Amino acid sequence: MEPKLDSYHQPVTGRNILRFAFPTIVMTVFNTFYTMVDGLFVSNLIGTKALSAINLTAPAIGLLTAVSGMLATGGSAVVMRKMGEQREQEARQDFTLLILTNAAAGALMMLLGYGLMDRLLRAMNLSGEVFAYCRSYLSGYLVFTIPILLMYNFSLYLIAADKSKLSLLCTVAGGVSNIVLDYVLIALFDLGILGAAIATGLGYSVTAAVGFLVFCQRESPLHFQKPVFRPKMLLQASANGLSELATALVSGITTLLFNLAMLKYIGEDGVAAITIIMYVLMFVSALFIGYSYGVAPMISYYHGERNHEKLKKLIGFSLRFIVGSSILCMVISFWASAPLVRIFTHPDSPVYPLAVTGNRFCSFALLFVGLNVFASGMFTALSNGIVSAVLAFSRSFLFTAACIQLLPLLLGGILGVWLATPAAEFLGAVMSVMMLLKHRKRYGYGGN
Repeated sequence: MEPKLDSYHQPVTGRNILRFAFPTIVMTVFNTFYTMVDGLFVSNLIGTKALSAINLTAPAIGLLTAVSGMLATGGSAVVMRKMGEQREQEARQDFTLLILTNAAAGALMMLLGYGLMDRLLRAMNLSGEVFAYCRSYLSGYLVFTIPILLMYNFSLYLIAADKSKLSLLCTVAGGVSNIVLDYVLIALFDLGILGAAIATGLGYSVTAAVGFLVFCQRESPLHFQKPVFRPKMLLQASANGLSELATALVSGITTLLFNLAMLKYIGEDGVAAITIIMYVLMFVSALFIGYSYGVAPMISYYHGERNHEKLKKLIGFSLRFIVGSSILCMVISFWASAPLVRIFTHPDSPVYPLAVTGNRFCSFALLFVGLNVFASGMFTALSNGIVSAVLAFSRSFLFTAACIQLLPLLLGGILGVWLATPAAEFLGAVMSVMMLLKHRKRYGYGGN
């Protein structure tokens, strides 16, 4: 008898939607929280130059995870659509092939990372101290490339397999491990920033290990099965996940552009300030990312069933939830800027006033982030990777890069840098609304 996905057959109400998505929201927020804890330990136990190094290596790390994100989100949409179409065996074969493909991509990315690391770091003309921090952190992080990529995949597939609570438990266990290991390896064993990288890698490996064990069991709705090589499926999964690939790639590029702008107008203190602001925005944005990841399998499943009534209720509630949450998050982030920044640096540090001012400006971006994240994720779940990629690329790169380059010239330096993110997110929200309205009848979520 085939294992059932009971949650997909419940009535579509706000309570049931939030019950399904809540573990994923908590998981994503907690995952972001312990990423912030890395920065907290590094900033307070090593220094703000080491914190800057973590941000400076972010583009390289984004490149490493780009392919995995593409196959994980795009593949999940393909697999869950086939589950909704009652093609369970084919879905499991595709799932196994996608996991193997991710592992192979991870091995290739790790080799490329070690081969290109020094060349990329030297191109940034960093001081000797910051260069050493960057190299040490990347060297430790790259060791765990394959388990980190599998962690991203298994997190999504555990949610899709109606095991979101287990995915949450793995994230909490990995996060606690990371926090404890951060202190042990940095403070007690004096491994410095290398200890932070090792702690992160070991924390992420928890979900990779548990996911592997779970999907070896035939009782799971999704489990490993002898794969069948279907090039068309891999291409479709890649196309569906183009937005995630674009987001990961251009996130690294835009982070680099922000860093270069800060180095130009302020110096390395500016890089530390933008790092703190990115942590705050990342933490709040995790609410929307977690919700979007949480409901994506439901969207794919109902799309596969051609159940337009459930799809309409799900997307309608989601938009109302995101608008209300966006307003609340913006207000909290704006008024709590000072205490949030104090977590990472002392008020007498030159980084402190920069980060407080910048966070207040950047908080307005939170009015639009949720809608942009959900719209892109929704079209991925509907197997429309082209629209999803256009939204993600326009918002994450085209609008952001243009705003970073133009606004400092128009507004006089640093003010333009602070306003670049809110302006780019606003332009992204305009495009998201246009796409949501344009495709509402095609997918049956907004009218007859």
